[in-house]
Amino acid sequence: MAIKNIFWDVDGVLANLNFAYFNFLKNHPNWRETYKELQWADLPAALPIGPKYGALELKSHPTLGDKLDYDFCHSLEFFNNRPLYPDAIPALRALNKLGYRQITASATFDVATKTALLKKLFADALFLDIECVRHGTFMSDTAKENLLKYACEKYGLDPRESVLVDDRIYNLPAAMNIGMRVVRMRSEFTTDSPAEFKNVPEVRSNYEFVGWLIANNN
Repeated sequence: MAIKNIFWDVDGVLANLNFAYFNFLKNHPNWRETYKELQWADLPAALPIGPKYGALELKSHPTLGDKLDYDFCHSLEFFNNRPLYPDAIPALRALNKLGYRQITASATFDVATKTALLKKLFADALFLDIECVRHGTFMSDTAKENLLKYACEKYGLDPRESVLVDDRIYNLPAAMNIGMRVVRMRSEFTTDSPAEFKNVPEVRSNYEFVGWLIANNN
């Protein structure tokens, strides 16, 4: 079936979460002394990438994960400082002109806080529907899958006519389980997908995704 709907994960896809993490580690009063020598290229060493994530994540730090994540989520000056990638808005607008329905699909610690941030980030893309859900148990809940199901029901969309664009490995089954297609976004610090997802298409920019969709939507 042809794709009519695009579900966007925000962090690591449309917004630069790596920048937010780097700025947090370098400048948060609880961590700037520990990470004062941190260089951009050393982010994966500071935040070892968990195999189920495939991307940088504070929670996956083996000893400091809970503390890092708490401080980041409860310091809005750092939590909100995740700029959009330069091609994010142009790509969204291009797809909107082509008639695609576009929705964000974010699991977060605080729905109100994340929703307010997304409304600000995407003020120039009012056609984009914003949906967030509170995540549950670390890496073992169905929050993302439930959100995708809920959004399809809310907007009357067929999952088989939808695609999720996401960088996190553990989110791929959330879409696949309900019949969606998936495309994995790769960034500077993402790791390769495991063998079970070897057939999942990958792109390295939002513009590249637009090209992929135009070429493969039949």
